[in-house]
Amino acid sequence: MQPAGDGHPAESVRRRDLLSANADAAVMAAFRNLGDVLLPQKERTVEDLVKEILRPMLKDWLDANLPTIVEDLVRAEIERVARRQR
Repeated sequence: MQPAGDGHPAESVRRRDLLSANADAAVMAAFRNLGDVLLPQKERTVEDLVKEILRPMLKDWLDANLPTIVEDLVRAEIERVARRQR
């Protein structure tokens, strides 16, 4: 037998056989409320909002500029190492 609340179709059939739709909805709402009390959603901070706003802008900037920056730095390092070996 499956444990209660496992999400399997057999479990929901058993619940429908035992509870009316109204009782089932009331039970589910009560458990949701209990979950909200025990595991409250983390409130978003200003820092979270700033990160959310800046992330796409930073990604666009990195996509546009990072390859060139890395290429320039690698080229400069290769030149530096080549000059030192002479």
